[in-house]
Amino acid sequence: MNRAELEQFIQDNYSVKPDYPWIKYPNYVVFRHSSNKKWFSLIMDIPKNKLGLQGADILEVVNLKCDPALIGSLLGEVGFFPAYHMNKASWITVALDGSVSDEKIKMLLDMSYEATAQKIRKKIN
Repeated sequence: MNRAELEQFIQDNYSVKPDYPWIKYPNYVVFRHSSNKKWFSLIMDIPKNKLGLQGADILEVVNLKCDPALIGSLLGEVGFFPAYHMNKASWITVALDGSVSDEKIKMLLDMSYEATAQKIRKKIN
């Protein structure tokens, strides 16, 4: 899945619009819940060397909130990196270069969406 496909998938399946919060980084796009404004996806283009890879070529990636128990195993797979500029205990960076299957990206995106959704609190009488 490439960046354009991911952005379209998010808009079609989660009914949210892209947000471009940084003038300095016009290609960074955030997707957030309309109810609580929490982010569930941050798509960026960053130099490979910022992820510990060789070279300064640009790599498109997405940051997703992830179950901390899952992060350790994902980091052992191709295309997954410690979260770039996010809390590494609960976020993960995923390459959008075809190295990670569309199904896995969609599954992680759904997990991120659910993890950041507004919680319904029950009143205790």
